[in-house]
Amino acid sequence: MEQLPLSQVYRLLEPGPVVLLTTKGKNRANVMTLSWHMMVEFEPPLVACVVSNGDHSFTALKATRQCVIAVPAKHLAAKVVAVGNCSGRDVDKFATIGLTPVPAALVAPPLVAECFANLECKVVDMRLVNKYNLFVLEVLKAWTDSNQPDPKTIHHQGYGTFVVDGETIRLPSKMP
Repeated sequence: MEQLPLSQVYRLLEPGPVVLLTTKGKNRANVMTLSWHMMVEFEPPLVACVVSNGDHSFTALKATRQCVIAVPAKHLAAKVVAVGNCSGRDVDKFATIGLTPVPAALVAPPLVAECFANLECKVVDMRLVNKYNLFVLEVLKAWTDSNQPDPKTIHHQGYGTFVVDGETIRLPSKMP
């Protein structure tokens, strides 16, 4: 074994696929790239996510307590990176990057039409926001695009490196 710098630990434990998080502030909707998230409960579905207080989306999420988590497939990887490489303070990311906002049913932030899944969420717990920038979200409504069968997600490994979902295996399980 060789020692790994502590600044590299996150590259080993990135929890899930890279997603897009949409918010809607005073002026317009925004979209950001997000990879620090995790499921915390099944029923109702609860998701925890870290949104840096330096991100433009942080202010809107904290103020409105609403967002959409949009799950992109591999074919959107370049756009996902482009979203992460600019700030909504400076540009309208939907227009600049070529993503299509679609009205959500229960929240003000839009769905992302190009993504294979969209989760409308409300913030239900902010106790760890001031200390860790961690929001707990309840999924209110979930959408999938049947025109994107068997989508492959991308997983961030740091410094512009991603892994794409691979082979699916099925093993006996007692979980539903």
